[in-house]
Amino acid sequence: MGLEQFEIVAVLAVLIIVAASYFSSRLGLATPIILVIVGLAVSLIPGTPPIAPPPELILAAVLPPLLYSAAVNMPVMDFRRDLKTIGALSVVLVLVSAFGIGVLLWAIFPKLSFAAAVAVGAVVSPPDAVAATSIGKRLGLPPRLLTILEGEGLVNDATALVLLRTAVAATAGAFSFWQAAGDFFYAVVVAIAVGGVVGVLSVRIRSKIDQPALTTAISFVVPFIAFLPAELAHASGVLAVVAAGLVTGASGVRRLSVQDRNAERTNWLTVQLLLENGVFLLMGLQLRTLVADVENVGLSVWNAVWVGLAVTVLLGIIRVGFVIPVVFTARRRRPDHEKKAQRFGAALDHVSTDERFQQHPRGVRIERWLQRRHADARFYAGNGLGWRGGAVLAWSGMRGVVTLAAAQSLPTDFPYRTQLILVAFVVALVTLVGQGGTLPMLIRVLGIRGTDEEKAHRELSLLLLEVNEAAVGQVLGNPDLRRRDGEPFAPEVLERARQMHARITDPQNRERDADPVRAQYPELMQLILDAQQDALNEARSTGSYDSTTIRTAQKRLDQGSVRFTQA
Repeated sequence: MGLEQFEIVAVLAVLIIVAASYFSSRLGLATPIILVIVGLAVSLIPGTPPIAPPPELILAAVLPPLLYSAAVNMPVMDFRRDLKTIGALSVVLVLVSAFGIGVLLWAIFPKLSFAAAVAVGAVVSPPDAVAATSIGKRLGLPPRLLTILEGEGLVNDATALVLLRTAVAATAGAFSFWQAAGDFFYAVVVAIAVGGVVGVLSVRIRSKIDQPALTTAISFVVPFIAFLPAELAHASGVLAVVAAGLVTGASGVRRLSVQDRNAERTNWLTVQLLLENGVFLLMGLQLRTLVADVENVGLSVWNAVWVGLAVTVLLGIIRVGFVIPVVFTARRRRPDHEKKAQRFGAALDHVSTDERFQQHPRGVRIERWLQRRHADARFYAGNGLGWRGGAVLAWSGMRGVVTLAAAQSLPTDFPYRTQLILVAFVVALVTLVGQGGTLPMLIRVLGIRGTDEEKAHRELSLLLLEVNEAAVGQVLGNPDLRRRDGEPFAPEVLERARQMHARITDPQNRERDADPVRAQYPELMQLILDAQQDALNEARSTGSYDSTTIRTAQKRLDQGSVRFTQA
């Protein structure tokens, strides 16, 4: 393909992605499903050139920025609260699925060793959360369900790719369970360490730069800075990227400026849109090439289709059988969480009213610990999964382009390689179109609803009131408040600041303040904004409010800060 042809194809691909994204809501289908179908249709047009991108392009160039972008926007508080469920789905379920599918393929293909069959099982075991979350957000799934689906999608690729590498290595020599377990543990621990260090350092460096364009440019290379060292150390580069993204998202809101975060958010949304949807379009375009590869080596295309359907059915059975006990356990423990919430609430009331305890050196730390445990218990008691949420989790097992790319990364001397790649494609296609296409209907039939708008508004108002009171108490109510030169602020400036900071965080406020300001005003307003941000960070760390409420309040404060700086 020449340069001009490549440019034409790239332009058409972007236009197709934009059109599919625009019309997806009107058609009632998720954008990935539309793009796969469009890609399939284009691949069948006579004269369409064969599409066979190297698997490294997806696994090493596309997957890291996609995972990083998702991890940065993942509320760490929610991720921590559902870590057990996310870990069960993204680690244990992937391992169970890989070995279960391995047994099936080992029985079907006579020349396939058990280790090789498990390798293929690892290829098809991780669901792609993009389609599920895009459908869930559009239909308003509860935040906890979305967190579990997104968290599973962040981690399960790492589990599958590490298992794939271990199983492929086992095909070349003797297999040792303890060695494989040790390799897996090493890959996870080193990846988390590398990703954590990269995340901390990147935020520190970016916080020293006061130019949003430069800090955003640095953020574009952070996923690769985390991915490459981890891979060179034979750890999981994918998990390192996720760790770097989580650390960046948690610490960036405290250390990065509003302008930096707004610029990064806007630019990453565009990158995520193109990459996320581009890989699904690419997936559909590969059908003709995959079929031709199977026919060229004398293997049966229809045999691969039937095997792919059998694998899809078994994957669905395994997922349903795994999700049922997870949901049952969560429902059974709900009364325990209600009792814990009452106990921690009583202890917190006692601590906050006991003056002797407040004067204790560790009093503040213990009170914060009680606040966090109380908030966690309230969260578990008030946000149960239920059988309806379990049904959505069980049906959200769509596979995607990572499955196909991982299959194409199998060694060239792998038995039945081309046929197994087509099997992986069938699994991804059937689950994406079949399950993804019927998931909206399932959500409507079950009557699952998202966040109560009235409740969310009340909680937001309460949080903003708390933030306002903190700003008044720390700044405007401080009798020792002084300017940088030691002189007091003028009374009219203080009064105007009280009015302004109330408008910034008013939930009904939609107006833009553009009045001229005096020389003292910016200095005082910055103190108020800093106090508000500190109070919001405190609410975020204790988990006292829902993450959606925290995110909305943060956006409101950011808008107020931008409005103030542009005034």
